[in-house]
Amino acid sequence: MAGYFELKTSKDGQTYFVLKAGNHQVILQSELYTTRAAAENGIKSVQTNSPLDERYERAVSKSEKPYFNLKAGNHQVIGTSELYESEASRENGIESVKTNGSSETIKDLTT
Repeated sequence: MAGYFELKTSKDGQTYFVLKAGNHQVILQSELYTTRAAAENGIKSVQTNSPLDERYERAVSKSEKPYFNLKAGNHQVIGTSELYESEASRENGIESVKTNGSSETIKDLTT
């Protein structure tokens, strides 16, 4: 099964999206957006930027766990990964976003 996006509403009414792999695991989560249109533009940005390796910022959290940010051409963060146990796992996560990020399937779960 191919990956897909889920468009959701946060508890405070803002909109965000997650990218899920075909196995339904979240592989990327966006920031909170004040409008649905902005979140939809974020999804378009993932679709455009996810295939490009130079758009991934590899980082390490304060708890020393690897993670990554996907950035747009203007260097703004589009989405952030989970925290991983190893750098190899983080690289697998990046590859999954590269594979699934071009998905055009969007499941609208907004309320």
